Amino acid sequence: VQLQASGGGLVQAGNSLRLSCAASERTFNNYALGWFRQAPGKEREFVAVITWSGIGSYYAESVQGRFAISRDNAKNTMYLQMNSLKPEDTAVYYCAASDKGWTTPSQITDFGSWGQGTQVTVSS
Repeated sequence: VQLQASGGGLVQAGNSLRLSCAASERTFNNYALGWFRQAPGKEREFVAVITWSGIGSYYAESVQGRFAISRDNAKNTMYLQMNSLKPEDTAVYYCAASDKGWTTPSQITDFGSWGQGTQVTVSS
């Protein structure tokens, strides 16, 4: 499945931003979908994941309570609502798809398809 992430930008700390990830296939709703991020000089890390149905989700501790992942299978689109942003949230954000659709995987190796990334910069 091909993925296209969008919605990144420059925001001040404490503000919000919503990322979107559009998929190319009608089989979109068979996949678990996740967000990862990579800051300069750091490894790519897990942010959030949502099951194929949208019922189950799982978050990294660093974003728990501030970020919300959701999906609209009718529109082949996934979202990441990011609230109370902090400078340490600055990174390139990537969306990814896993064929373990009924679970909430969080390892990079669980995801076989990746989008191109969108830059999020949070100023203090």
